[in-house]
Amino acid sequence: MLVIKGGLLITMDGDDIEAGSIQIDPATGKIVAVGKDLPVAEGDEVIEAHGKFIHPGYIDTHTHAGIHEESTGNAGNDTNEMTDPIGPQHRALDATFMDDESFRDALKAGITTVLVTPGSGNLMGGQSVVLKTWTAGPGHIIDHAVLRAPAGIKCAFGENPKRVYGEQKKNPSTRLGNASLFRETLIRGLNYLEKVTKADSDKPFERDLRMESLALVLRGEIPFRIHCHRADDIMTVLRLRDEFGFGLVLEHGTEAWKVADELVKRGVAVSCGPLMTARSKVELKERSFRTPGLLVQAGVKISIMTDHPVVPIQHLVTQVCIAVREGMDAREALKAVTINAAEILGVEARVGSLTVGKDANIVVRDRHPLELDSLVEQVLMDGKVVCRRRPNALAQLPEQEYEISTN
Repeated sequence: MLVIKGGLLITMDGDDIEAGSIQIDPATGKIVAVGKDLPVAEGDEVIEAHGKFIHPGYIDTHTHAGIHEESTGNAGNDTNEMTDPIGPQHRALDATFMDDESFRDALKAGITTVLVTPGSGNLMGGQSVVLKTWTAGPGHIIDHAVLRAPAGIKCAFGENPKRVYGEQKKNPSTRLGNASLFRETLIRGLNYLEKVTKADSDKPFERDLRMESLALVLRGEIPFRIHCHRADDIMTVLRLRDEFGFGLVLEHGTEAWKVADELVKRGVAVSCGPLMTARSKVELKERSFRTPGLLVQAGVKISIMTDHPVVPIQHLVTQVCIAVREGMDAREALKAVTINAAEILGVEARVGSLTVGKDANIVVRDRHPLELDSLVEQVLMDGKVVCRRRPNALAQLPEQEYEISTN
């Protein structure tokens, strides 16, 4: 067994445990026990964590990590396939570069799980994927990092798709076009499902990859994850959700607090952010660090995200700390990047809390995680230490501050 002992366990599925211990089975990478005074058997490997703070790895619920690569310009930007507004068949899994620097930055910040999603240039941009931020081997094979694929279909309402296709003199070029084309596409999807149901198994059937992808939502297997800032656009999305009954997570939600009661009534969660941005367009004019706290107070389940590279991924915790400063309850803020985030991504059976049976994706810090100057000392992925802060790290060059395992 591997045992982490002596620190404050911030479990996120119950009370914190002072001077607690976690037992991990290295063979499975799972947590097998959590509590006080757990026995340490002869031969167990022990990580002494007295005076430290141990919490589940953070989760960023909306990024373009690896699909919009660092330091490569357009050559590494595969975020939007902007040749057709309807592209549910596109898969972020097929375009994400796991050796991108953003994944190492995530690890150093204690982020062990991310949603990688296509961008917001299209009305329907494609399928998102939930990934662990570390995988072994020189090839960094993405298939070994997948927690859920697909994890939803990214869509976008408001300015972005109407700007992209308006410039191409195509539909949609207005909010009218956004809503009508979305509705038309869902009706085509329902017609396709009926056609599939009635198809004769003995006769050839012409498959439609777009409609097959859309069917995953229409059958309730995955949600739409819809980019939406303004309150009026949010209400348009909710009307469509009422009409067709699809699962929904609202992405960004800059003005979601204005219609919070409508979200609560429908049980719609919000992946909130990015918060550390300028008001660069009309839809962001009411961007505020108070938004997460206002939504939680209204009863909306939220997560906090970076939209990396819009906000660099390592500043996820910075946003959380500032949201607390601006009135958000501290416990709810931690939930927004742990257990609530896991639930919003549909991976709560695997990650999001220090719970027996879950993956041992664990962070050891020198101070409480809501102290902005706290430092990650070790990160475990599936029970293996994969990131470790070097001794005398402040004397190192930034890229040498942490040692990250490659096997």
